[in-house]
Amino acid sequence: MLQATPSRAAAPTLPLARAPAQTSTDTPQAQRLQRLLARPMRNLCLSWNEDLAMLTLRMNVRPVQCYSLAALAELKLALDEISACPGVVRHFVVASGTPKVFNFGGDLALFVLLARSRDVDSLKMYGRRCIDLLWWLETAADRGILTTAVVQGDCLGGGLETLLPVHRVIAERSAQAGFPEVLFNLFPGMGAWHFTPRKAGLAAANEMILSGQIYSADDLRQRGLVDEVVEDGAGEAAVLAGIRQIDPRWRGTVKALQARRMASPVSYEALTDVVDHWAESALNLTDRDLRLMERLVRAQVRKIGGHDEGAIEEIKRIELEQAWATARSVSAAATPGSPAFTGTRPATPSAWLA
Repeated sequence: MLQATPSRAAAPTLPLARAPAQTSTDTPQAQRLQRLLARPMRNLCLSWNEDLAMLTLRMNVRPVQCYSLAALAELKLALDEISACPGVVRHFVVASGTPKVFNFGGDLALFVLLARSRDVDSLKMYGRRCIDLLWWLETAADRGILTTAVVQGDCLGGGLETLLPVHRVIAERSAQAGFPEVLFNLFPGMGAWHFTPRKAGLAAANEMILSGQIYSADDLRQRGLVDEVVEDGAGEAAVLAGIRQIDPRWRGTVKALQARRMASPVSYEALTDVVDHWAESALNLTDRDLRLMERLVRAQVRKIGGHDEGAIEEIKRIELEQAWATARSVSAAATPGSPAFTGTRPATPSAWLA
């Protein structure tokens, strides 16, 4: 059993089952997954349970546990590799490697830089990278994969949006989550308006998105956004127990979840339309709104012990340069007649995420 280790120490992973003496490593797909597991990553830690065909992904992003462009690039790489190994992964678990924080969501430091420079193309590019993550989770059953998330600690904005298309969500008692974007005159633009009504109903979605309120794990359970609440420290055991229980019914459950999605479909185009609206709305933020976002970034850094504000701004600039360089290389390699990467929607979602 191989495990990728990030460049910094990560939190302990979900317990790994002992692999059988003969493992299914002789297929090209299994070998490809092994190479992914052995690949060092800066923001992710992957672990594999051979007995359950369960891949666990933990995010451990610094200086802030959020969806930075660098983290999104690694997520894209990992999810593409999983998709290229059909039949190898049956269960996919999303967790955190940062104590007391599941995910703070959107990269507020980057948003401030882009809003102040009125760089709507980069805002749209960032938003679509987030949408591709949610779209992979939304369509996981079509790949024969059941998804589970374990929430330990704070889960805000885009972090909560990540949970919405996940098949089963387990939260520890002290976890809390919400959509605080309205407090700085923005809104959650990466799936909240599509997926929250599907799980909790339109009235609950209106309340959660428009109030900016933070909810306890029990509140989220009552609204249908969390499937099970367990005591602190019991989340990982609950994940394993749930997967062991459902694994014998894996094939039937996959088909049932495919049918559920057919009954309540969400399209990729609808998600990206809202992302574009979100990006354009960000240009209307006032200096007061942006200063409030900066205050939230400093609070997030204090919580996880990240770098100072100046270092964060420089990190964001570097990540943005790298993201656009990659995007332009994809555009240059595109087939004749495909749209250039200038802020317009490409023919396929993957074109935004190379």
